[in-house]
Amino acid sequence: MEKKNIKWSELGFSYIKTDKRYISHWKNGSWDDGQLVEDNKISISEGSTCLHYGQECFEGLKAYTTKDGGIQLFRPDMNAKRMQQTCEKIMMPKVPVEKFIDACMQVVKANESWVPPYGSGATFYLRPYVIGVGDNIGVRPAEEYIFGVFGMPVGPYFKGGMNPVNFITTDADRAAPHGTGKIKVGGNYAASLQSHYEAVKRGFADCIYLDPLTHTKIDEVGAANFFGVTKDNKFVTPDSTSILPSITKFSLLHVAKHYLNMETEETDVLVDNLDIFAEVGACGTAAVITPIGGIEHNGKMHVFYSETEVGPVTKKLYNTLYGIQMGDIEAPEGWIYKVI
Repeated sequence: MEKKNIKWSELGFSYIKTDKRYISHWKNGSWDDGQLVEDNKISISEGSTCLHYGQECFEGLKAYTTKDGGIQLFRPDMNAKRMQQTCEKIMMPKVPVEKFIDACMQVVKANESWVPPYGSGATFYLRPYVIGVGDNIGVRPAEEYIFGVFGMPVGPYFKGGMNPVNFITTDADRAAPHGTGKIKVGGNYAASLQSHYEAVKRGFADCIYLDPLTHTKIDEVGAANFFGVTKDNKFVTPDSTSILPSITKFSLLHVAKHYLNMETEETDVLVDNLDIFAEVGACGTAAVITPIGGIEHNGKMHVFYSETEVGPVTKKLYNTLYGIQMGDIEAPEGWIYKVI
């Protein structure tokens, strides 16, 4: 299929209306078959629970064009299962895994001309969501829901290459202990906006959230998960009840262990014990890996490998995982779903 006349290399991470999106409605105890539509506007009741009581969730994943011209999704089943966990937590009907994956594939196929070509540095970002709708006013689960998926081409997260950035710890909490921190609801992101703004105003890329119970351990890095490479070459990520279970993080754990032969561990990461790390970074769908040059905590800046160069292990982790996503490196069984 002929691609859109787009300067793919100039794309940023911003909204673009594409040709089709998927919509499915839940009513009277079941989901309908769903359909592709052209309209990018949805009409909902002013009493919808998503507007008043935060009964909504979303996911983010990408489609990649491979060297042979095929298009593939990276671990969409994991996104589907995570969305199910979120729906269960906030009393919304689960979207079946098969329905979730099929909806994503329908959107990619219907917008094939918008999927960036191999080697362009751009990818096709998908945003599935579930919202509570209908005529409501009391604090209770909605009686109707919408499941939707839309997508658009996005550019690389890093303009001009992957360069380290600095972060600062914050006293603010984005989520409560044993609360909604480990599910992907919009409220977690609303709770982070002010802290992010204040960090950027001070010259940092974003802030680092400490565990909400003791403020002694690293939880999340902005809207991403934290990882560190210790000086004895161990890949370490935080273990907490208040952080989002990142699919990128779990993929990096596998890559570190099985592709780079590193020891891996999910454990407490004490903010006063950063000296154990040679390299650190943040990981998530948008950037895969964001290298962290330094972290400021209590007025003191702790610099890791470099504030200007990416560490060698971080480079290997990024290149390996991105190579798997693009189809250039053989993926573990079950990680890749062929769309076209």
